[in-house]
Amino acid sequence: MKLEAVIPFLGKYRPFVGRCCQTCTPKSWESLFHRSIMDLGFCNVILVKEENTRFRGWLVRRLCYFLWSMEQHIPPCQDDSQKILESFGVQSVISERAGGSELTSSMKKEVQHILGHIQAPCYSFLLRIFSWLMLRFLNCLFLNVQLHKGQMKMVHKAMQAGSPLVLLCTHKSLLDGILLPFVLFSQGLGVLRVAWDPRICSPTLRSLLRKLGGIFLPIETLSLDSSEGVLTRAVVHAVVEQLLVSGQPLLIFLEEPPGVQGPRMSALGQAWLGLVIQAVQLGIIPDAMLVPVATTYDMVPDAPSDEYRALAPLGLWTGALAILRSLRGWGGSHRACVRVHLAQPFSLQEYTSNARSCWGSRQTLEQLLQPIVLGQCTAVPDTEKEQEWISVTGPFLALKEEDQLLVRRLSHHVLNASVASAAVMSTTIMATLLLFKHPKLLGEFSWLTEETLLRGFDVGFSGQLRYLVQHTLSLLRAQVTLLRIHQGDLLVVPRPGPGRTHLARLSAELLPAFLSEAVGACAVRGLLAGRVPPEGPWELQGIELLSQNELYRQILLLLHLLPQDLLLLQPCQSSYCYCQEVLDRLIQCGLLIAEESQALWSSCSSF
Repeated sequence: MKLEAVIPFLGKYRPFVGRCCQTCTPKSWESLFHRSIMDLGFCNVILVKEENTRFRGWLVRRLCYFLWSMEQHIPPCQDDSQKILESFGVQSVISERAGGSELTSSMKKEVQHILGHIQAPCYSFLLRIFSWLMLRFLNCLFLNVQLHKGQMKMVHKAMQAGSPLVLLCTHKSLLDGILLPFVLFSQGLGVLRVAWDPRICSPTLRSLLRKLGGIFLPIETLSLDSSEGVLTRAVVHAVVEQLLVSGQPLLIFLEEPPGVQGPRMSALGQAWLGLVIQAVQLGIIPDAMLVPVATTYDMVPDAPSDEYRALAPLGLWTGALAILRSLRGWGGSHRACVRVHLAQPFSLQEYTSNARSCWGSRQTLEQLLQPIVLGQCTAVPDTEKEQEWISVTGPFLALKEEDQLLVRRLSHHVLNASVASAAVMSTTIMATLLLFKHPKLLGEFSWLTEETLLRGFDVGFSGQLRYLVQHTLSLLRAQVTLLRIHQGDLLVVPRPGPGRTHLARLSAELLPAFLSEAVGACAVRGLLAGRVPPEGPWELQGIELLSQNELYRQILLLLHLLPQDLLLLQPCQSSYCYCQEVLDRLIQCGLLIAEESQALWSSCSSF
């Protein structure tokens, strides 16, 4: 039998993304995988027709959205306030404050007051009306909302195991908090509890979101050592424990909201994840299934074309005006697409046990770098991200140092899986080509798409190339200028100022696919900078021989210099393994050629 090598290309072959880590969770990697995942294809979540209801007829075709919303199954919502009040942690704090006396009515009111700021009972009729409005709103705003059926099969399989689902998501838009609950609610996962950031919502909007399933963490009291802060922490622990025991799925954002300057990882999201880990460690629940989630947009609806607005609390009327503005600006034939990505679920208990068994003797960054500073050692140590041992403040005050390390490693691990499973959209590829001045957009668009697929990243589009490029340019019409030239050719020029800034923000979504090559190219340039005279032209004269040890050292220095929120390296992966991966990528793309010198030392040649 003759075998023919086929290169993946647009519209025919797509790489499979979303498998969990085989090193940290081998049992989940084998048992929670759907064998026929690639044969199931995609579905448009917001495409609801007459066939999606039990009824048929002329009137049903016009009321299918409303009938579909009324037929969705909503599990009965139980009031757990009494169970939370009777929980061991809350009773212990109250008994300490009351001196061992019985529970008074004032203490009950205080606990109820704290509980009212965290969550509220869900109303079935309000959820159905909200689902109907969301269905109409999303159909007006987006062309489609795509979801892979095979990924949904894996989540349903994990849900059948009996453990509660904890979905850990990226945060690309403020719309994520209502889009993801609607998508998963329509797929039969029930009412999704969303851990919202209280800083981005006004009190009125928080009250509405709590009735729709939102929960809020009062971080202003968790960081205090007063008696009120201790009682609030006990109530929050009891809320999370009751939520997990009841089996309700929980959605946590591991990234900061869009527009926030600073680190990428959210301290608030890690605090929620720490509460889940503590519930498993204390035996409240035997296990929890973690699902990395990512949402990608052609164009983010709440992102202005010039720059992100200052992060101010979003009010109810402000949100309504933003929706109307989005419908007016995004309506018509040029609507964007959305992809929701659900990576393979894995067991939190399995990850925790494997992660702790791999921890050996550790040193702080100060202990590792002190011999180099004093001149006692010249080799750069493999710190393996020991910067994570730096003390933190805020919601982590209630966690032990070892638990903090576990939360941070798990957060980086899950966020790495979410980013790796997120598809690259057509606007991202087009923005990259426009910024780097590629003249032939049709050919270069196809080339960059193939390069993205070859690096194991999926793309969120398909179709004929010419119509796909036309659709992408129509979405970017506010950031580019179209000029018709002779023979029917079209010249695309990025608009200066805010338009170019927005294109740069879009092109940044392509960085994870080419991050290894970027780190390797910076390392090679750093080594060659010492060999080229400062006043001379930056051109290589022939072939330069670079030692593999020198490249390793330079890449390690870059890894220690670059922020960990940008690299998002897996904690189970050694830095030297990543260095070898960087060299392999550079050799694969033709920037380096591996040679073996006469002294049997491995070396690389650079062009």
